Amino acid sequence: MKNYKLVIQYEGTRYQGWQRQVTTQQTIQGKLEAVLSKMTGESVEIAGSGRTDAGVHALGQVASVRLETSLTSREIMNYVNQYLPEDIAVTEVSEVDDRFHARLHASEKTYLYRVLCSDVPHIFDRRYVYVHPEKLNLAAMREAAGYLIGTHDFKGFSTNKKVKKSTVRTIRRIEIVQVGDEVRFVYEGNGFLYHMVRIMTGTLLEVGRGERDAASVLRILESRNRELAGELVPGKGLTLVEVRYE
Repeated sequence: MKNYKLVIQYEGTRYQGWQRQVTTQQTIQGKLEAVLSKMTGESVEIAGSGRTDAGVHALGQVASVRLETSLTSREIMNYVNQYLPEDIAVTEVSEVDDRFHARLHASEKTYLYRVLCSDVPHIFDRRYVYVHPEKLNLAAMREAAGYLIGTHDFKGFSTNKKVKKSTVRTIRRIEIVQVGDEVRFVYEGNGFLYHMVRIMTGTLLEVGRGERDAASVLRILESRNRELAGELVPGKGLTLVEVRYE
């Protein structure tokens, strides 16, 4: 049995997130496992680098899986893409060291959140952006984002109240750029808590609207209190861009 690394793209609009669930067949993990199990003739379980939420997209999700097959990596990819729905694709399959695990060995992730600041509909982007027609103060948002960079306890930016593991994470970069009618938030760090990117974005948007001051971000970090942070913005504006490994 060999260990494989898969790089996966998906449009998350019609899925209930990455993680397999007993209540629905509409998950990315579930779709992949079903096709791989059909290919090998036995039950297959894959491990993703992280669990994207319902409606969230991916350009470079990574998964690891052990398979008993005589097919080459290219043949595995071709088979899987033949049977996957058209909004999920495996873009790379490679045989890796037996110890490799997509989640445990991930060292850094990059997320993109897209906000459309226009009251004119963008038809072909509608599934990938959060429509927010109000004008935003980019300088204020960048100042607030600066407080988030570094190693902090981000419990106040997560909705998981029962988390038992450490909520300390390191954010290496937050970039906020204007691209036409869009404001794009790029987050790069060693890991992210449940809903963390979406809550950070919602908080920064409140700063951009003038509803809170930039320094309020410090108070959220210090208090570790989710109720002090901003709104949870919709999942459809979020894309997992890349997962990196040392």
